[in-house]
Amino acid sequence: MSDNKPETLVIIGSGPAAWTAAVYAARANLNPVVYEGEPSREMIPGGQLMYTTDIENFPGFPQSVGGQELMERMKDQAVRFGTRVVGENIASVDFSVHPFRLMPGWSDEITATSVIVATGARANWIGLPNEERLAQSGGGVSACAVCDGALPFFRDKVLAVVGGGDSAMEEATYLTKFASEVVILHRRDSFRASPIMAERVLKHSTIRVEWNSEVVDVLGDDFITGLRVRDTVSGAEREMTVGGLFVAIGHTPNTAFLGGQLELYPHGYVKVTAGRTATSVPGVFAAGDVMDDYYRQAISAAGTGCMAALEAERWMAHHGVAEAESPVIETAETQPAESQVA
Repeated sequence: MSDNKPETLVIIGSGPAAWTAAVYAARANLNPVVYEGEPSREMIPGGQLMYTTDIENFPGFPQSVGGQELMERMKDQAVRFGTRVVGENIASVDFSVHPFRLMPGWSDEITATSVIVATGARANWIGLPNEERLAQSGGGVSACAVCDGALPFFRDKVLAVVGGGDSAMEEATYLTKFASEVVILHRRDSFRASPIMAERVLKHSTIRVEWNSEVVDVLGDDFITGLRVRDTVSGAEREMTVGGLFVAIGHTPNTAFLGGQLELYPHGYVKVTAGRTATSVPGVFAAGDVMDDYYRQAISAAGTGCMAALEAERWMAHHGVAEAESPVIETAETQPAESQVA
């Protein structure tokens, strides 16, 4: 273990929640350090917004803003107030002791008085090469209808939605505001969605369902032009022309590195106190999509980042944590969850 003085606040992640938390923490003189992660096949620093070309629903940008530009501006704002940034993942944690122990991917172990987990969630993709390429380039493939569906690119086109759960039903219904037709492609002959959601979709005049259908290829060079679809019963393949593809087969929260040390909901998201961001371990807070499977919007993630920073500040103040010292504080094993936030 490093003999260095513990960090006051470590923020893990680099999306809207992480950078908002950093802005608030830095302005409160908490001297935060952000571990923003490293590029991988599944995720890159900045999170899912890095794959979004135009964001039209983030307040303050009437002419829209690119996802990468928005993340860069948030990061610059946090750095301006003194946030330190480390381009590395946190590979594992030990929240059973205090100060908390954090093991980066390749550098020396660090300790922290308080931690904000803001590692987000990654969209589940079909796994087709052209699907991922067009999603990253803004070529008409998306995993968020609310984020992208209203863009001019998708208006008055035939749009495809892949999935059969409630998320797919919600995506398809939302897209009917803009599309000439919405086609739901589902691998089975019935939806997994709740009956009321499924009924709403099946009765909608603008939505058509292609049962027993799976996408085996996404067609198009710079922009999507169509899909190659296989019948899951007969095996026959066909091509269909579409102007956009929305993949709605769920999200996976980025919590594996926690090693089960925080209590999670059954679907894998970090469990927090109702209306707050406090986790099952006092002094550890969660913000953004890693604890939110319902809204999954940049603005709601930023809001919880603000909440987490304020709660972390108040928690440390309650325990008399100053910049000059970092006292040993009771861990989750000895302190009840109700006293996490002053």
